[in-house]
Amino acid sequence: MVLTDNQWQTYEEEGFLKLGKVWTDEELNSLSVRMDEIMTGKAKLDYERLLMQREAGEGFEQSAQTLGFKGATLNYRKIENLELDPLFLSYIQNPLFRHISEHVYWKAHISCFRAMFMNKPAYHGSVLPYHQDRWTDLDRDPQVTVWTALDPATKENGCVKIFPGTHKHLINSDHPSGFLTDQQADHLLEHQEPIYLEMEAGEAVLLHNWTVHGSEGNTTDKSRRAFSVCYMDGDTVSASGKPFSIVFGRR
Repeated sequence: MVLTDNQWQTYEEEGFLKLGKVWTDEELNSLSVRMDEIMTGKAKLDYERLLMQREAGEGFEQSAQTLGFKGATLNYRKIENLELDPLFLSYIQNPLFRHISEHVYWKAHISCFRAMFMNKPAYHGSVLPYHQDRWTDLDRDPQVTVWTALDPATKENGCVKIFPGTHKHLINSDHPSGFLTDQQADHLLEHQEPIYLEMEAGEAVLLHNWTVHGSEGNTTDKSRRAFSVCYMDGDTVSASGKPFSIVFGRR
């Protein structure tokens, strides 16, 4: 449940590392069923604490990403705050992810910035422009994200695409969420081709938050669902006073 020195070297040079299959078929099925229960309103959760965004379709426009249930549908685009769900929390606290977080931050107390479900429904799914994950509201940038496929992720259904090595500096530090301008994205594409992170269901990838990434829409008849967790230094403070759950250790 640890990374080798060679794996760490690859991650530090490239800004990403495929971790292989981190879920058994049984775990994958349990989490998929649980996600369906959450989307259809059958889960015993406080939905007023979940950030939920409904994708366009089924006669609806894409909703805002706000707290609260948006109707029973499998057409949600994003659902955040899943660390509040015991089943997803057990996955978040995977010993391998603890090892990774403590190695990066050199601390035993680690917070969860966000734990979110992401979905590109069949023949749909929003295009996600190129960006680096960072938020100027925080007093320090999170560096660790683990992205795990609930469904096979392919080029055709909108898998994540990345630019290796771009984690070594910020490209658009003025943007509050790290999105590149059109000119910055065009300049990057002139010098480098993105890599498509195609993965089987249950496989995960470790991403440095500054690694430039984005994704296209889904042109297939199958959904592309994933679960993403951003781990951060447990001492991180938000300017807005937002609290964060400690998932490893104690503050």
